[in-house]
Amino acid sequence: MDFNCLNYRFPSQRMVTIGNRGMVATSQYLAANAGLDIIKKGGNAIDAAIATAACLTVVEPISNGIGGDAFALVWHKGKIHGLDSCGFAPEKLSPNSLEDEGIRGIPKYGWIPVTVPGVPAAWNELLKRFGRLPLWEVLQPAIDYAMNGFTVSPTVAYYWGRAYNMYKKDLKGEKFKYWFETFTKNGRPPKAGEIWTFPDHGNTLMELADTEGESFYKGDIASKIDAFSRETGGYIRKKDLERYEPKWVNPISVNYRGYDIWEIPPSGQGIVALMALNILKEFQFVNREDPITYHRQIEAIKLAFADAKKYVTEEEKMKVKVKDLLSDVYAKKRMKLIEDKAIVPVAGKPDKGGTVYLATADNEGNMVSYIQSNYMGFGSGLVVPGTGIALHNRGHNFSIDPNHVNCIEPGKRPYHTIIPSFITKDNMPVGPFGVMGGFMQPQGHVQVAMNMIDFKLNPQEALDAHRWQWQEDKKVLIESGFSNYIAKELETMGHEIHFLIRSGDFGRGQIIIKQNKSLLGGTDKRADSTVAAW
Repeated sequence: MDFNCLNYRFPSQRMVTIGNRGMVATSQYLAANAGLDIIKKGGNAIDAAIATAACLTVVEPISNGIGGDAFALVWHKGKIHGLDSCGFAPEKLSPNSLEDEGIRGIPKYGWIPVTVPGVPAAWNELLKRFGRLPLWEVLQPAIDYAMNGFTVSPTVAYYWGRAYNMYKKDLKGEKFKYWFETFTKNGRPPKAGEIWTFPDHGNTLMELADTEGESFYKGDIASKIDAFSRETGGYIRKKDLERYEPKWVNPISVNYRGYDIWEIPPSGQGIVALMALNILKEFQFVNREDPITYHRQIEAIKLAFADAKKYVTEEEKMKVKVKDLLSDVYAKKRMKLIEDKAIVPVAGKPDKGGTVYLATADNEGNMVSYIQSNYMGFGSGLVVPGTGIALHNRGHNFSIDPNHVNCIEPGKRPYHTIIPSFITKDNMPVGPFGVMGGFMQPQGHVQVAMNMIDFKLNPQEALDAHRWQWQEDKKVLIESGFSNYIAKELETMGHEIHFLIRSGDFGRGQIIIKQNKSLLGGTDKRADSTVAAW
């Protein structure tokens, strides 16, 4: 993937960031710089990824935390590796138990959507297998920010305030008071530029460092989670935490115009991006700013989501095989459904046969695509007393319908929205990329990948380009700056077009591309992002 990135650009255009000894791209500049510092101290890209991820739990708590899940794609010694650190439902949770309590659906907040968190296990597992530095050293920057304070950045402050307004209205009951004690002071959230500390969070990070993460699953932290759950009507128990282990998985891929696009296998939704790209490769695209281009992209995403909704859950429990959903034969069948008018998508029948993202690279050839999340901002609204740990609400994507493929059951992992991605060509690394943001993520992956591969945009241009987001049926959101002409043409094709001013709803991405001996980085204007380069 060759880019002509070194030509002079007018000041109004953002240039791609270039380095060769190390690079970290993420949504918050303090975290990116902390990761690069780790590389400068002798760490590799994996060490830098964990340092950055840990800092993000402190400086961008609106999107992720210690109590969330994580996934990673790692290029190391000529091979791509996948880590699935998504947690499962507690033993006490089942459709029958919820029905007995009169519950008819999975709520957003409270204990029901809380599954076993995977973030601490992911950090330790990645470092043990690929890292060079001890956990205590890579967690030190995050500990320092938590204990001594950090400056709240503008985008973080905005979404923190928005979450506070929602939680103030929606979170009722004694069990939620710890969220307000942790994330507000004097009855308000922080303002941009304000110095903020998280002493309980810092102490928890120190305990994780001292025990290599074991305290979270088998020690004192696990006991605190268990006690809080029992005292406030929760379901998770220490024995659920004790039996948790992250999984090393074989990444899945499709070849798109000579490039292999890699994703984590289900229960994650990376397969949605791959199914859509597999459909789209049956077309030829010349001009990005063409109504037909957008129409086909939107229709392909709709068809892929329809299949995912029907078939995707934990891979071993799926009723169709991943390879069948990603087969070229099936892609051609689905492609034939894309005509000149928008459709309401339905699943096909294949033949049998609140998130943070970061990318890191070093000068040894290691590269990491990493993502972690609490979901829907701060997650469940529950904070374990004395720990600063905000628990996620990933179980919200479960169903209680016993006939649904994603029906909740003890020990089952939910359909998961967070997805890292990676590009290779001819068995050589091109680089990590990702776009965070709930169900926007596979849509962002498709748009960014096509921007680079089909339309020859460099990593920064690929992220800066305006985006669309399909929501349901024929409803499509488009970002401010989108062409009025194209929007009107899409409406004549049957799409229901809605302009949306908030750019944060269109995902926030990062890219690092390896070109010869150089690293080219792009970072999203929709967040407080930066590429830290060396």
